[in-house]
Amino acid sequence: MNMNMNNERMTNFRWVICTMLFFATTVNYLDRQVLSLTWDEFIKPEFHWNEAHYGTITSVFSIVYAICMLFAGRLVEWMGTKKGFLWAIGVWSVGACLHAVCGVVTEANVGLHSAAELAGATGDAAVLIASVSMYCFLVARCILALGEAGNFPAAIKATAEYFPKKDRAYATSIFNSGASIGALFAPLSIPPLAKYFGWEMAFVIIGVFGFIWMAFWVFLYDKPAKSRRVNTIELEYIEQDKREFKGKAGEPVAEKEEKFPFLKCFTFKQTWAFAAGKFMTDGVWWFFLFWTPSYLSSQFEIKTSEGLGMALIFTLYAIVTVLSIFGGKLPTLFINRSGQNPYAARMKAMLLFAFFPLFVLLAQPLGIHFAYLGRNAAWIPVLLISLGCAAHQAWSANLFSTVGDMFPKAAIATVTGIGGMAGGVGSMLLQKGAGNLFVYAHETHMTFLGFEGKPAGYFIIFIICAVAYLIGWAVMKMLVPKYKLITV
Repeated sequence: MNMNMNNERMTNFRWVICTMLFFATTVNYLDRQVLSLTWDEFIKPEFHWNEAHYGTITSVFSIVYAICMLFAGRLVEWMGTKKGFLWAIGVWSVGACLHAVCGVVTEANVGLHSAAELAGATGDAAVLIASVSMYCFLVARCILALGEAGNFPAAIKATAEYFPKKDRAYATSIFNSGASIGALFAPLSIPPLAKYFGWEMAFVIIGVFGFIWMAFWVFLYDKPAKSRRVNTIELEYIEQDKREFKGKAGEPVAEKEEKFPFLKCFTFKQTWAFAAGKFMTDGVWWFFLFWTPSYLSSQFEIKTSEGLGMALIFTLYAIVTVLSIFGGKLPTLFINRSGQNPYAARMKAMLLFAFFPLFVLLAQPLGIHFAYLGRNAAWIPVLLISLGCAAHQAWSANLFSTVGDMFPKAAIATVTGIGGMAGGVGSMLLQKGAGNLFVYAHETHMTFLGFEGKPAGYFIIFIICAVAYLIGWAVMKMLVPKYKLITV
């Protein structure tokens, strides 16, 4: 028997689970991206929206997502990773598909009978259509937010169950790159779907992918100790961190899986440090995700359904995808070379990543300076924004992993949910503020540092995005200057 054990090779099923988390995050961001890639060109003319309507929808999505994140983590702890993830992706897939009926509901409420009649309305009728349609989208968006709030608490918990601490940031960076992949393929698929089949079918077709993922998850997922696809050697590798939990005699014991009191999570500075990092930076990623297509349209007159528009968005997220994966590997290099604890190595890496968003400060000045290139000048701000977005994904992978570094597994999803709520609140403030600022800047011809109108508004938001990471890192370091493991 021992000879068989010695000859047995380690299974690698943990990477299959990581791949499943990657696809879930990809679907998550595809569903989230449909609106941003269709509203300006297809939905806005039909429903008479402006940036304020869109800003309201994205900000409400953010705050509902934030509130749901607070409880999603707790729900995942209660239901377990497998059931919790199934409920999350099932709900958000329903919400994604419901966007497709917003036009029909609007027609029924305003007494019109086609998209052409909606688009041709004027005066008070147009105002009514804009309001009714906005509320219809808000309902669908809230259901989407309710389900999507469960993705990261469940994914982070699954990562903690299947990976030792030293590998978690790398595993997290891989599945978190699904956000970039989703954003990468979105401009290649969603605008053409909307153009040739209607924006409604774009929501439905993308939404169906979530139901397909659920079928695989039911078949594949079990906890490592119960999974028939994980052998003894892989299980020992996964559970190597048990030596941190020692009994009275000093020998290693299994980490307790007992419930971690919800309110107790708020008593730790580690929770507030994670929440601060999320609050300061989540909105930056969501801003570029939600507003980059509109930015290209308003400043460079580039539509997402044309070749140049698709190429710009695709290139942006291709760069993000490639660069961000290495961000999760950097702390492991620090740990292996210097023996630093995981938290110290992650904070060192995050400080490096916090400087890269400063490139976004140059996006507007250089985009205008090279205006003689015509619409091709858009490549310059897109490339600079891609560096900031890549830094965000690398930052985010390590930020998520700090929870697993310091909290027991019984609290990971809950603390992740609390931080997600903080990130959602920060995003709500940025999205709503951006929408109102762009309308105000356009209507008043506002000037700021040599820019006028919407470009002035975008430059202000870019400045906020550029410095957010350094501020977030400083607050985190102030709250938790050194690594400290929390036990039940």
